[in-house]
Amino acid sequence: MEQETGALGIIVEPDVPVRMRDGITLRANVFRPNSSGRFPALVQRTPYGKAQGGFEDFVRAGYVVVTQDTRGRYASEGEFKVFSEENTGDAEDGYDTVEWAAVQPWCDGKVGTFGASYNAWMQYQLARLRPPHLVAMSAVSIPTELTNLDWPGAFKPARRVKWWVTTIAPDLRRRKGLPPPHTPAEAAKIWDELEQGRMLALLPWINVARYLPAPLADQVAGWLRHPDRRPWRFEEAHRDIEVPNLDFTGWFDHCCSISQFIGMRANARTEKARKHTKVVIGPWNHCNPGRRKQADFDFGPDAEVNVQQMQIRWFDYWLKGIDNGVPREPPVRYFVMGSGRWKSAETWPPPNLRRMTLYLAREGDADLPGGFGALGHEPPKNGPPDTYTHDPFDPVPTLWDTAYFYNVSDRRRLDHRNDILRYCTAPLKEDVEVVGNPEVVLYAASSAVDTDFFARLVDDDPGGTAMEVCYGMVRARHRNGLGKEDLLTPGEVTRFAIRMGIASCCFRKGHRIRLEICSSDFPNHDRNHNTGRNDLLDAEMVIAEQKVHHSPEHPSALILPVSQ
Repeated sequence: MEQETGALGIIVEPDVPVRMRDGITLRANVFRPNSSGRFPALVQRTPYGKAQGGFEDFVRAGYVVVTQDTRGRYASEGEFKVFSEENTGDAEDGYDTVEWAAVQPWCDGKVGTFGASYNAWMQYQLARLRPPHLVAMSAVSIPTELTNLDWPGAFKPARRVKWWVTTIAPDLRRRKGLPPPHTPAEAAKIWDELEQGRMLALLPWINVARYLPAPLADQVAGWLRHPDRRPWRFEEAHRDIEVPNLDFTGWFDHCCSISQFIGMRANARTEKARKHTKVVIGPWNHCNPGRRKQADFDFGPDAEVNVQQMQIRWFDYWLKGIDNGVPREPPVRYFVMGSGRWKSAETWPPPNLRRMTLYLAREGDADLPGGFGALGHEPPKNGPPDTYTHDPFDPVPTLWDTAYFYNVSDRRRLDHRNDILRYCTAPLKEDVEVVGNPEVVLYAASSAVDTDFFARLVDDDPGGTAMEVCYGMVRARHRNGLGKEDLLTPGEVTRFAIRMGIASCCFRKGHRIRLEICSSDFPNHDRNHNTGRNDLLDAEMVIAEQKVHHSPEHPSALILPVSQ
């Protein structure tokens, strides 16, 4: 096979064929040290087009990197099935690829896997089959479920539709001889300059399948018709996995993978995997792990970490046996926003947290643009509810850029809107450090039979920004679980439990803790049409009048897990 010398000291072998058990050939690029001897192998399997470089540090550290187009993608044979399908064949393909790498003349028989997002999903798939030569993995930033079970029923159209149209579809179009775009770059240019407004205005969402090539169109339509389907169930797969994992995730990562860490620590098949699986959590989003700057916010030099160098240390221990202290490092390292400090813990959430309850109160003008109600420690007194109108034709806009990845934002940009309720504490007399999943107990009523309620925790600096810390939501008809349909009685007060995403933030002395309540976040989340029908399949939308109650009988409250 032709070999190309890449960067100094590195040999590149392009499009190396790897035969699968069913006869299909997948192709990989192989990067290896330009020296004799055998080395551990690091495997990355991806549907995004196998990488052409970026692995120099791995190779110079003494590893062979195998990056492979997965089945039905780019140079590999077979038919692609997106990960919303069950039995995609990626588990078996991954097993076969690991075992192929282990017996190559350049490999010493030890194999690790690495990669983020979909590439991390690939790792968990193959690890559950326990290939004999797999020693360790670094699967980064993938949750345990396709649909967030804390926010059941919510579909995230902006990121998902753009991903289907600009990332997954182009190569399928090329393979089938359809007109362009044939590359993600071509498709992204068309999306950004011409089509994103039309695509994000589709009603209902099932229509997006009309603009996708087969077989992706049918797979997407199946996903939208059955949003309660659970094809991943990694919490069950953990019981089959024998090797430890090193993960990186972030407070603003829409694919936050803390549930993988918790599941592996509790349920992995071996003591080694349970004891030594680790996670690093920073002030990062899905695209920028390790970066100090996210959107317009700079979290300081200590927020910057070199993810690849940390992975090299990880694999040096597990694949090379170098005693570098990795097994003695804490299972959890997490960055505290506001203080700029790193902390460590043996579990997630960390032990010895206390619950701080802050009650919503009418004091102030929570339902006026720029106005605020109160958050306080005393239970509320009798008073009228706060009201606002949820108009799905005019939803609260998502405060991100056109990449549509969840990211930190300054909520002051929406202070002009009257469909957001805002509640604030008085300026804090001392620091308050929140760690874990904040919760909101919301007593609310709606004129509709179905609607959404969003809750956002915000660090409000009176002299600066109002930084979003985390958020959560509930779709009323699924408030008792995904797959359950419990419609509201219009006008009746209902108790909603909203669990927000994970966070660690020190609210500094003089800052205010701010809570926002609204009913939309578009196009991050699909709009609730307020009709009680499947919003993904039905286009009709109606306006809902919302009431948030805060009284002795209905004490709406924000519950914060606070570090002692």
